[in-house]
Amino acid sequence: MTTETRALLLDADGNLFPSEEPAFVASTEVTNRFLEAHGVQRRYEPEELRLATTGKNFRTTAVDLLAEAGMADRLSAEALERWVAEERRAVSIYLGEVLRPDPAVLEPLTRLAAGHTLAAVSSSATPRLAACFAATGLDELLPPEVRFSAEDSLPVPTSKPDPAVYLHALERLGLDAAQALAVEDSVPGAQSAVAAGIPTIGNLCFVQLPERDERRVALLEAGVATVVTSWDEVEDAVASPVP
Repeated sequence: MTTETRALLLDADGNLFPSEEPAFVASTEVTNRFLEAHGVQRRYEPEELRLATTGKNFRTTAVDLLAEAGMADRLSAEALERWVAEERRAVSIYLGEVLRPDPAVLEPLTRLAAGHTLAAVSSSATPRLAACFAATGLDELLPPEVRFSAEDSLPVPTSKPDPAVYLHALERLGLDAAQALAVEDSVPGAQSAVAAGIPTIGNLCFVQLPERDERRVALLEAGVATVVTSWDEVEDAVASPVP
């Protein structure tokens, strides 16, 4: 979008691959067991949990759900780590089984990689990212050394909308914010990139059609420069200079 753009910082889940819906199939089962184990009667269906927590990782979701129930004091740090590991394992296995390569993502990204550094900037844990990139054929375009996880890459795990993972990616890549362009599908993700000072594109490629109008408005309110509906449109936006 500018002549300075050297790197594209790409959210992963729901942006590079349609992982949000299947991930919540596996995550909801673990989440409901977590709530039961901590004396919370509330139970979720996968779609309900997705709509309530898209853009957050399980660590943040678990803490938030107990806080909403007034039971935050029941969760020890050690127990949280055990549940995070269990959810990570279940979701990684499931996504590795159901995701497939998508030419509508791979082909534009391959062209973009010819002129830009590509990096993944995600709230998800690195094992989950590894399973997704392997299943979708993105390993070569986004190898492990350019994957940045708010769960695993930072001294203290966090989640978007905290900008820490984007700031970390910029530092590791040796870039100023103006030299990067973020692509995000979720509002917390867009808020994270914008708070880091990075120009951001909102991408509705894998957002369900009934949710697109509302998401478009919310992404623009979060500060994205433009909103697109495909990776071909991302490619066009990257090539178009900002007036």
